[in-house]
Amino acid sequence: MDLHTVTEVISPAAPGSWRPGDAWLGGGTALFSEPRPDVRRLLDLPSAGWPSLRVHDDGAVEIAATCTIADLAERLARHGIVRQCCHAFLASFKIWNVATVGGNLCAALPAGPMISLTVALDATLLLLGPDGTQRVVPAADFVTGQGTTLLRDGELLRSIRLPGEALGSRTAYRRGSLHRHGRSAVLVIGRAEPAGGLSLTITAATHRPHVLRFPSSPSATDLAEALAVLSLADYVDDVHGRPLWRQHLTRHYAEQIRAELVE
Repeated sequence: MDLHTVTEVISPAAPGSWRPGDAWLGGGTALFSEPRPDVRRLLDLPSAGWPSLRVHDDGAVEIAATCTIADLAERLARHGIVRQCCHAFLASFKIWNVATVGGNLCAALPAGPMISLTVALDATLLLLGPDGTQRVVPAADFVTGQGTTLLRDGELLRSIRLPGEALGSRTAYRRGSLHRHGRSAVLVIGRAEPAGGLSLTITAATHRPHVLRFPSSPSATDLAEALAVLSLADYVDDVHGRPLWRQHLTRHYAEQIRAELVE
């Protein structure tokens, strides 16, 4: 999509560069996917030279928002859940080498697999305001609906921190689509907690991520009761799947994951 209203590209850009009518540019795969008539300038982030990925002494991994999917998949290939979420893009190598982790989060599409990954692993996100102020928010709270996030005017996503303990946990992954190479209609990730509990992350099927946490091993009944809190209105209704089907598949996958990780 040609953004014909853009008159200037600022490169490299910093938080203080922002003004109304600006848009932060990462890989651009989301930014250039639809008309943006209000955008006048693009603020280029990759040219800032942020290190793609850093591993801390406690095992935590800090991922720059500008880290590409290809780089993430290569650097963290030993973690099965990372590899699975990267492949959920069902995209060519061209997209993998351009699309960024931060861009996928900020686009806030229900099927965004980086949303699924970061929420499932209890990630935290570092946000920078236009005046240089910082705030840290849980990935589970970042996406508030289809195409909406906690980002304020001029704020940008700087990095994502994955806790080492969560990265090393046992996980189970289920993904469903109407077509073999179709967009994710349901994506459910389970993670075994160290104390014997279970966390279950539901994305793609719902307007925003939902996390169900069980302090101890849940029974099939416990899981069904927890899932019943989500009504049909919580599920997405579009050409990629109707709410009732998404709800059914979510419950089906959730029980499979419970059995795999608990029993």
